[in-house]
Amino acid sequence: MTLPSLREKALAYLRDHNVMTLATNGPLGLWAAAVFYVNDGFALYFLSAPTTRHIHNLEANPSVAATIHEDYKDWRAIKGIQLEGEVRRIAGAEQAAALVRYGLKFPIVGRLADAPAEIASAMSRIAWYKIAPSRLYFIDNSLGLGHRDEVPLPGGKP
Repeated sequence: MTLPSLREKALAYLRDHNVMTLATNGPLGLWAAAVFYVNDGFALYFLSAPTTRHIHNLEANPSVAATIHEDYKDWRAIKGIQLEGEVRRIAGAEQAAALVRYGLKFPIVGRLADAPAEIASAMSRIAWYKIAPSRLYFIDNSLGLGHRDEVPLPGGKP
């Protein structure tokens, strides 16, 4: 697989999917949590309540692993993303840009004035976070069982 097509496939997969499972480890122990995300290139943005177990872990240890995939029935069809990186809370202009991007992908967030009260209330209690991947793999079992290719990232691990 050529590098440009690998990058394009990985970016298209990120764009076309919605849920990422985070794996964290911190003072509250190992934990996995599914969150909605939006990407800007390979940077991933998500929102979460600062009181959650995964955020408590990430505040103590910002290292994270994550997967993005579908629920496949045929192992040959499995495709997905595996990544590792660092999470940090964002604010200001970066948060505003993430909110716009997130609102385009998830219109209910982009139009909070029209959202059910439960959603608007929940949004008042969340914070925004960014994952900067240091290593990212694109899984494609159509090329063989367990086939994965590392996607080169600027500033990623060698």
